[in-house]
Amino acid sequence: MPQAPKKLPYVPTEEEIRRYYEAVWKAKNIQDMMIIKTLLYTGVRVSELVGIRLTDVDLQHCQIRINQGKGKKDRVVPFPPAFKETLALHIQHAKQNGGTYLFESNWKKKYTDRGIRKILKKYSDQAGMEQSISPHKLRHFLLTCLKKKGIDDALIQPYSGHASRQSLEVYSKLAITEAQGEYNRVIHEFPV
Repeated sequence: MPQAPKKLPYVPTEEEIRRYYEAVWKAKNIQDMMIIKTLLYTGVRVSELVGIRLTDVDLQHCQIRINQGKGKKDRVVPFPPAFKETLALHIQHAKQNGGTYLFESNWKKKYTDRGIRKILKKYSDQAGMEQSISPHKLRHFLLTCLKKKGIDDALIQPYSGHASRQSLEVYSKLAITEAQGEYNRVIHEFPV
């Protein structure tokens, strides 16, 4: 049985991400901002994001433990040190309000996948995006960006949650646009 060809996933451009985040910033909703930055910085899946407990965040090492992610696997994902202070304030506020999960609604219940997707779609609409930004598109953006910056698959694979390095090949293909620019820049020196 012939396999249908796999299509490359859509990855937002840097300009689209800036425009999207500008809509988030203008809304001044701190919880939404924290959700979107966590997705952007860690590349976690939405199902993993909603399961993060306050105790899963290691501020000292700038890491978040993902328990029972895709394939029932545990892993640790990094976040940038520049995000640590903001995340610490968010955690402190959540603890003062008796929270258990990193992201909870006003009714002290953890968000659902659907609730997170609804939040992201709201900002896609506000930013006038042609393609709605989903949690997985933010994940694709991060992993493609890491590939463009030359980070080896062996370093990306453990915290991406992919079963193997072969699963990361799609991000190499998505990063080809960056390679095309470099190619165009140096090809005029080609001897033939």
